[in-house]
Amino acid sequence: MIHETLITTVNAQGVAHIAPMGVRIEDGHYVIQPVKPNLTLNNMLETQAAVINYCDDVRIFVGTLTGRRDWPLLPAQQVNGYFLADTLTHTELKLVHIKDDVMRPQVFCKAVHSVIHKPFLGFNRAQFSVLEAAILISRIDSLPWKQVKTELDYLRTGLDKTAGDRERQAWTWLMQAVERYRVYKSR
Repeated sequence: MIHETLITTVNAQGVAHIAPMGVRIEDGHYVIQPVKPNLTLNNMLETQAAVINYCDDVRIFVGTLTGRRDWPLLPAQQVNGYFLADTLTHTELKLVHIKDDVMRPQVFCKAVHSVIHKPFLGFNRAQFSVLEAAILISRIDSLPWKQVKTELDYLRTGLDKTAGDRERQAWTWLMQAVERYRVYKSR
């Protein structure tokens, strides 16, 4: 099972980076599989650490995808790094080993500290729709436009029925990114 999370890392100079990334747990290790080249991977190699953020604010997922990366952070307690101020839970990781690959290395980490900040009350359909649309749009270069359009239309149904202000704002950011992409590709 892959958990959709936000990973925070820092480089050797302490500059923070936030990226949406799937994480799975395998034999007690947290496994992250970034696609190369990848700033999260570079930062983890430099500092041997990362922080997983379990978050229900879909704006942060979409924001990091669409260039809005200025989200409040707080210092991690056991690793060199930060966690999102608005996360529900964060888990601080130390790098254990890497199974290298030309395209998608597997980065195995162990948890060294975890804190539950707020309860998870569940996702509504709009949050699911936004997360799925964000994943879809992150792969827009490799998918036919007809498929992208069909899936966005379907996901819009859940958004229209259950969205709050955060989900509507995140959806707007995604649609702006789609429009910028379409304009760029039409040149």
